[in-house]
Amino acid sequence: MINFEGKVAIVTGSGAGLGRCHALELARRGAKVVVNDLGGSVDGSGGSSDAALAVVEEIKKAGGEAIANGASVSDRKGAESIVKDAMDAYGRVDILINNAGILRDKSFAKVSLDDFELVLSVHLLGSVYCSKAVWPVMREQGYGRIVMTTSSSGLYGNFGQSNYGAAKLGLVGFMNTLKLEGASKNIHVNTIAPIAGTRMTENLGFPEEVFKSLKPELVTPAVLFLCHEDAPTGTIVEAGAGYYAKVQVVEGKGVKLGGDATLESFTENWEKISDMSEATPFNNGAEVFIKLATAE
Repeated sequence: MINFEGKVAIVTGSGAGLGRCHALELARRGAKVVVNDLGGSVDGSGGSSDAALAVVEEIKKAGGEAIANGASVSDRKGAESIVKDAMDAYGRVDILINNAGILRDKSFAKVSLDDFELVLSVHLLGSVYCSKAVWPVMREQGYGRIVMTTSSSGLYGNFGQSNYGAAKLGLVGFMNTLKLEGASKNIHVNTIAPIAGTRMTENLGFPEEVFKSLKPELVTPAVLFLCHEDAPTGTIVEAGAGYYAKVQVVEGKGVKLGGDATLESFTENWEKISDMSEATPFNNGAEVFIKLATAE
């Protein structure tokens, strides 16, 4: 059995849903787990430590080790406290799963800027704050695994989720730089794009049979793969209902029109420019620059 013996994992938003499944399975496979959850509602209001404590109790009853933390990831000091609690209890942090999130769904015409900023604060900045707090620890120990949580809403869009989608795709950009900056210190950074039947998705209109098939525990195998010691880095995996697929941002072969390009020549060549039949992925922005500089 693939195990996480000797590893210490932080899972944010792990009082319920996906995070709970990740925390329970990590603990079952030997990891010591910090169960973080603010205990608020789906829209982020309210708060209670009961949810996190309940998951810790589940882990302990099953023979595992865990502690609870009730801080909000959207608060810098709160994020720092999660890592501090892990270090005080276990002396290291090997894994960070940035899972915490909220929803404030409305069409862009109707969404308030306060709700837009709040969603970005929890999903995007919350992941930044937690990653920033754990980064020096992982650099010092020469080992770390971080998993971001994106969404098909960020990768492809979804009506009424401009705030959520912006935050979720932002996490992919965040990963793309951290994978480069962490490579020399054996810090691997990956991203999961889950589709699961949880309290965050129960009002999205899934047919009941489909909703039941979207078991959150079926996302967890992909998440644990992405934070194992043999994990890749800079990888996005979509997971839901037992289906798994790697997702990549790719670029078409393109056309070089030269220094005398005009709107007319661009328009004339649009079919070739938009041809994705020879699309390829890139590892970093420098590779794209080289492609542009050497294109014939």
